[in-house]
Amino acid sequence: MTKIDAINARILQELRRDGRIANLTLAERVGLSPSACLRRVQEMERSGLIKGYRAVLDPAQLGIGFTAYVTVGLNTHTKASQEAFERAVARAPQVTECHNITGTVEYLLRVDCADLAAYKHWHTDVLGTLPQVQSITTFVVMGSPKDDRA
Repeated sequence: MTKIDAINARILQELRRDGRIANLTLAERVGLSPSACLRRVQEMERSGLIKGYRAVLDPAQLGIGFTAYVTVGLNTHTKASQEAFERAVARAPQVTECHNITGTVEYLLRVDCADLAAYKHWHTDVLGTLPQVQSITTFVVMGSPKDDRA
């Protein structure tokens, strides 16, 4: 496991902001030589602390105008039921996140669609037809004043 000292924490903070930052710029911002900075980044990549780099996409340009968080309760609480549900969700391109959670329901999904009509179709004709699903509650996102996901 890579040690997260103050310098590594600053490196990670900068990389979260801009995963494509040049090593020279990164080194200057965290107060290291370029070679020392590169070694630290490479070690964090090798150790798996840094799992990868992503592009942040503009949903509107992708035709996504509707986002909702959806809670799903299952009708049976078996491993087989959960695995079947997770396989079905993995095949759904509208589901951009799936979290197994505690509480009164088993899953929290983030669903991105073109519009409300597209969501209704997915809700009714895909999610609603899964035999494991007992309850569905939708929370429509009206705005996202803070979203640090990359």
